[in-house]
Amino acid sequence: MIRKLLTTSVLALAAVAVQAQPYPAKPVRLIVPFPPGGGTDILSRLVATKLTEVSKWTVVPDNRAGAGGTIGIAEAARATPTGYDIVMGQKDNMVVAPWLYKNLSYEPTKDFAAIAHVAYTPVVIVTRTESKFKTLKDVVDAARAAPDTVTYGSPGNGTTIHLAGEIFNSAAKIKMRHVPYKGSNPAMMDVLAGNVDLMVSSLPSAMGQIKAGKLRALAVTSARRSSSVPEIPTVGELGYKDFDVSTWYGLFAPAGTPKEIITTVNAEVNKLLATPEMKAAIIAQGAEPQSMTPEQFGTLLKTDYLKWKDIVKASGATIE
Repeated sequence: MIRKLLTTSVLALAAVAVQAQPYPAKPVRLIVPFPPGGGTDILSRLVATKLTEVSKWTVVPDNRAGAGGTIGIAEAARATPTGYDIVMGQKDNMVVAPWLYKNLSYEPTKDFAAIAHVAYTPVVIVTRTESKFKTLKDVVDAARAAPDTVTYGSPGNGTTIHLAGEIFNSAAKIKMRHVPYKGSNPAMMDVLAGNVDLMVSSLPSAMGQIKAGKLRALAVTSARRSSSVPEIPTVGELGYKDFDVSTWYGLFAPAGTPKEIITTVNAEVNKLLATPEMKAAIIAQGAEPQSMTPEQFGTLLKTDYLKWKDIVKASGATIE
């Protein structure tokens, strides 16, 4: 009996000792809800690498792709809220998908705690450099002359990027045919091969091929030009007043994650975003770094969640 009591006491003390260890006491899994090579993956790996280098944490990216990013987000929602499973979410799967998919297993504003905003980026309309489309006007003229024959690829149904194409269809009064892919990379390969006419993409996903001269950027969809590629005009400048579609990226944890852990991760990420090296690295990828408190980021999530309900409804887009 004494031996049993001693054993129980030792185990209890060991548990307390583990809990008392400063966070993180073990590797942190960063769920990336898209395949390798896309904008979300690029930014996730940049954050993971820099946190590992600068903060001496071990942050391990884990790609869980599919269904417009909703599979990885759903897995994060189911994770134990200890701070050791976090996810890189974005507007696509946190505020757009819930109004498109009928049977999502998560509700972003209830099932997640906002940790840290990382960056925002415009969407860009691109074609391969050998394409007959030299300008956005060329695309519109062709689509009006032969509706549903001009094709555009996206990283998947239900993404902000997919809807940017549909919103442009509406603004220009044209009908381009959407071709969904399972992530940015396969869509990129097909536009480079000429299998689809255009790609609507996050700027980070397309930046490498734009700089390499393999893609021609026709326009960005944000209200103002990107500081990464200021030579690319906005859709608004090309005749579609007030056109503004952009996306954001940020870290989330399952609801119930201790506030002190959220505060700790937020402080480390914001510290990184303030460094010239990290700013330059994010801008080089076509994104714009922007730090927020958890409260500010949580407010952005809730505001955009309600805003995109009306946008999705107006677009008529749905996914079974």
